[in-house]
Amino acid sequence: MASLKEATQTRRTFAIISHPDAGKTTITEQLLKLGGVVREAGTVKGRKGNFAKSDWMEIEQKRGISVTSSVLQFDFDGKRINILDTPGHEDFSEDTYRTLMAVDSVIMVVDSAKGIEPQTKKLFEIVSERHIPIFTFFNKLDRDGREPLDLVDELESTLGINAYPMNWPIGSGQILAGLFDRYHNNVEVYRPTSEAERFLPLNEEGVDLATPNAIQNNSLWDETRDEIEMLQDAGNQFDESAVMSGKLTPVFFGSALQGFGIETFLQTYMQFAPAPAPKHTITGEAIAPDNEQFTGFVFKIQANMNPNHRDRIAFLRIVSGQFERGMDVTLQRTQKKIRLANVTQFMADTRENVETAYPGDIIGIYDTGNFQIGDTIYAGKHEVTFEELPTFTPELFMRVHAKNVLKQKSFHKGVTQLVQEGTIQMYTAWDSGDYIIGAVGALQFEVFQFRMENEYNTEVSLETMGSKIARWIDPEQLDPRMASSRNLLVRDRHEKPVFLFENQFAERWFANKYPDVKLEAKL
Repeated sequence: MASLKEATQTRRTFAIISHPDAGKTTITEQLLKLGGVVREAGTVKGRKGNFAKSDWMEIEQKRGISVTSSVLQFDFDGKRINILDTPGHEDFSEDTYRTLMAVDSVIMVVDSAKGIEPQTKKLFEIVSERHIPIFTFFNKLDRDGREPLDLVDELESTLGINAYPMNWPIGSGQILAGLFDRYHNNVEVYRPTSEAERFLPLNEEGVDLATPNAIQNNSLWDETRDEIEMLQDAGNQFDESAVMSGKLTPVFFGSALQGFGIETFLQTYMQFAPAPAPKHTITGEAIAPDNEQFTGFVFKIQANMNPNHRDRIAFLRIVSGQFERGMDVTLQRTQKKIRLANVTQFMADTRENVETAYPGDIIGIYDTGNFQIGDTIYAGKHEVTFEELPTFTPELFMRVHAKNVLKQKSFHKGVTQLVQEGTIQMYTAWDSGDYIIGAVGALQFEVFQFRMENEYNTEVSLETMGSKIARWIDPEQLDPRMASSRNLLVRDRHEKPVFLFENQFAERWFANKYPDVKLEAKL
């Protein structure tokens, strides 16, 4: 049996990020295919129920989008891989940001026709702040796109990171012929007539053009060689330490839809992707993965992954020590002792009980309401509290009511569980106790309404309140008479008082009227 250190070194835990429609879920499918998990890679909008394996939620299958992060695990090339497939849509950034706290590296997928898009930039900035190694995949090479040199230049100038192309396209779109693999010094042929022709070794003069159906366009090959020479002379040097510190991104080209360039990408990525790293606690202590004490933190909670059982799963990233089924742990926030007897690992919507797991692994704990996002659990007597996960102040608000007064019990249960998941944030009006839900993006309300109806059998009515500025106030400074039509007084889910200001003018007016009152933008 592998030692703790040996098992940890085989783990690779990463997230895939992108702007919507860049092909993130499709590339995930291809990785699963390489891992032998699925026989064929489906597309997000596949017909006859051939939905993306990572898009398990009904609304995702209907809309053809990812609205929640999913966890996917498989083995490849002697490594245990944990993929966290994140939503691309900006309305679900909160889920993505929290998920990024649970990974050791990131794959950034970019549409080669569109280049760096706004959501990609926003997500990159979060990754960059943590100095996480980031690997870039320019997708959709089988379609006519922008010049590779332009794409790499934009990547460096827009995101402020150095790039090193690991491979280079030989044409694109209708004249795509292959990929020049700089790292392995060969050519991957786009549509070889046989498996033997798929990879062609290079000689001093380039590829062997006598090989049938290899690179039939000599001028295209000459152009590619000129660009490669320019990269060699004027481009960045490959520096593994710069990759590990997030200062240099290895760049790959390919087509996820065609499965082209994916296998060499994964092999090369596995070579350089980091094993699990230490994680800091609130005291500044760094917990190393090979520390014998079992520790982990909850970065996501998901209810009703199995509609037949109406269950609730807390996703835990193991930081240190070895998990063993049936072990006793302490939930730091409540100091409650919990036995981890019913624990699972994931392949999207399919699961299996897990007996042992190691740092870097993501495990799912069946939860009856004990856990919250950001919770730390640990075994033994040495108390551990990991750093808080990021939270975001909502800007959009709606009042919510159950359409059927007889469904109040399931209404309250649904709202409570979806709030605990982080799907939306909940407030209650100070006087009436009415539910007010807040979100970062408008699509979150649609998901909330859909899930209330389909998972909790409760139709809800949503009354738009528009955008508001949420500001927390010290309870000792609060006088409920400070509230007005321009600054609605509510309670957050921790019973803390919050003012929802109509606009910045209303906030300034309040500050002028109550100069001694301190308002906070976050709890």
